[in-house]
Amino acid sequence: MVGLSLDLFERLGILAVLFFLMMRFELFRRLLTGKVATASSREKLFHAVYFGAAGIFATYYGFPVHGAIANLRTVPVVIGGILGGPLVGLSAGIIAGAHRYFYDIGGVTSVSCAIATPLAGVVAGLFYRRLHRRAFDPLMAFFIGIVAESIKMGLILLLAHPQEAALNVVHAIGLPSILSNAFGIAVLVEVLASVAREQERAMAQQAQTTLNIAFRTLPHLRHGLNRDSAMEASHIIREMTGLDAVSISSENEILAHEGMDGDQHTPGGHSLPPAARRAFETGTVVIAPTKDAIGCAGQAGRLGSAIVVPLKKWDKTVGVMELYRQKEHAISRLDVELANGLAHLFSNQLELGEIELQRKLVAEAEIKALQAQINPHFLFNAISTIISYTRTDPQTASCLLVKLAEFFRKNISPTANKVPLSVELEHCEAYIAIEKARFEERLSIVYEIDDEALSCNVPSLILQPLVENGVRHGILPKEGGGVIHIGARKGADGLLISIRDNGVGMSRERIRSLLSETAAPHEGGGLGLALRNVNSRLATLYGEENGLKIESEPGEGTTVYFWVPVNA
Repeated sequence: MVGLSLDLFERLGILAVLFFLMMRFELFRRLLTGKVATASSREKLFHAVYFGAAGIFATYYGFPVHGAIANLRTVPVVIGGILGGPLVGLSAGIIAGAHRYFYDIGGVTSVSCAIATPLAGVVAGLFYRRLHRRAFDPLMAFFIGIVAESIKMGLILLLAHPQEAALNVVHAIGLPSILSNAFGIAVLVEVLASVAREQERAMAQQAQTTLNIAFRTLPHLRHGLNRDSAMEASHIIREMTGLDAVSISSENEILAHEGMDGDQHTPGGHSLPPAARRAFETGTVVIAPTKDAIGCAGQAGRLGSAIVVPLKKWDKTVGVMELYRQKEHAISRLDVELANGLAHLFSNQLELGEIELQRKLVAEAEIKALQAQINPHFLFNAISTIISYTRTDPQTASCLLVKLAEFFRKNISPTANKVPLSVELEHCEAYIAIEKARFEERLSIVYEIDDEALSCNVPSLILQPLVENGVRHGILPKEGGGVIHIGARKGADGLLISIRDNGVGMSRERIRSLLSETAAPHEGGGLGLALRNVNSRLATLYGEENGLKIESEPGEGTTVYFWVPVNA
């Protein structure tokens, strides 16, 4: 019995080594670690035949003992049931069991083994999935192996004849067969577990690489897909993945190529490889395992296989990314995962870049709307005031003309999105100088500005509409006029800017109508659109929580303030 146990364990060692070496090949790796239970009927049939054939091999590899065969046939059949479920286990068992029966027709254990083998596959498929603690559980596999072999020994005692021969067989091979098969199943399940862990580590590393590539390429792709951004992205991908070549192309030209065969994929060239053209036209992933499939047959290039993925923006294909290997049939599953991950992230980056561009255009349009919003009454009144001063005080009239010119130049000329607060105050002062000339002692301005706040950047054309709102709707309607305080204080969290007047004030309903997106333009009394525009720009730049804040009470005046975050 001891000698038989050693012989079986020796065979098991060889079987485990062969199994481990077999797992080095991608085909068998997919076969034995894939989700067999959710595979198609054709794939399940293939798996059943594979594990059944392994069972037949184990039969030939066994030892004749008292008219029976001590072997490891249960090992592959149970593995098939564990991986593929009861149907695959049953089918593999029928194949291996039928062979066992016809291999030794009339033998003492031929019928018993022919029945026990498919039964072992069913038991493994049914019970392992219910009892295992994790995907690959060697201890539970060992228990399933003991149960399966014990059932076989029980069937031999029940069905084999003569009874004395059955007893001899079970006595001779029972314990060695049970232990060696159970141990073998546990060992192979542990091998599967190690391969699965290796794949998980590889996938985690691949995911990390993909994210790092996305992080490094984001500053380039946010400006759109062009030669510069494509060249940077291609260089980063090849540097971080070790691919033999990387290309990025638009619909009409090759934008960038990094790596082998650069002379055949010259940036600016209008001849895309057929595989790339097919991916662009269909919007689907194209795997080209050979030079013929790539479309480079007959050329002197060294690249032998590729995967091409479309780059999309709002579900429209705007380019393709080609990842190349030098050898044919060298595109691995990890390469496919990498390509799909990069394509998805790059597509998102291109969409984010488009959103950022649209946001910038909207902000510029809002500035232009403010620039175009020159009140004709203000212009008429300003000119009338200057004319009146030309007769009584020509020097003041000249100064007012300069201020009016500065005001219009700021409003009409294109400007940066953000300017120092000091520049923004100059624009306000030009407006205030004209209004003070009109209303004289009825309008007073008080500046409460910290020196360190003057250099802080703020959105352009952000203060003058607020000051004008205070003048027109706060001070002028009040008998005797009033005072406007313009304040700016820099704190740890940012810059606080406030416009406060002691004018007529307004109700809370009025405040809500001023900032409401659905309010009609006339509801702001002429300035509602400007205030909503200012509020919208602040919310877009710094978030809804940093929009305009208005505090007011009828007869008590109004305060309008907002925050510019410190890192904005």
